[in-house]
Amino acid sequence: MKLLHRIRQNVAENAFTLVELLIVVIIIGILAAVAIPQFGDSATDAKVSALGSNLASVRNAIELYYHQHNSNYPGIIATHKAGAAAAVAHADVEEAFAYQLAMYSDAAGNTSDTKDTTNFPYGPYLKQGIPANPLPAAGAVDNAAGVTVGTAAGPITAEGDPATGWHFSSETGAFIANNADYDDR
Repeated sequence: MKLLHRIRQNVAENAFTLVELLIVVIIIGILAAVAIPQFGDSATDAKVSALGSNLASVRNAIELYYHQHNSNYPGIIATHKAGAAAAVAHADVEEAFAYQLAMYSDAAGNTSDTKDTTNFPYGPYLKQGIPANPLPAAGAVDNAAGVTVGTAAGPITAEGDPATGWHFSSETGAFIANNADYDDR
């Protein structure tokens, strides 16, 4: 009997009390309340960083295209030649913009799938094509990579087609995100 009493006494001395357990749970709850919002901010920070990187890449490609194509920005209506097929006109300036940055081109802005150092010596400027916008506008298609190309001489704004992730002016060379919260980057 004494042995059983001594075992119970040792267990009681080595165990945690209910108050101690509650204090530990409360401290863990406070730490979680402080730490969890930090993870949400870091996800947005990562998207803003990716946006800046994508903008820099495309803007650099646009400037290189401009200097190699007789001071013309991409988006000029030109033709595309797929392999040995006959050349066909681009359907619109958005298609021309995408092709002229992602394919081989000549000085006039005509594009081709294959490199030909004589006829199509330039590009591609963006090997993966137009990158997705990591912060598309509200109502926009998630990660829209399309571009709305305009010819406005003044500043462009993040308004227009919500299905595109970017806006570009073929007159000024300005390239911005299609998101009013981030169009000043």
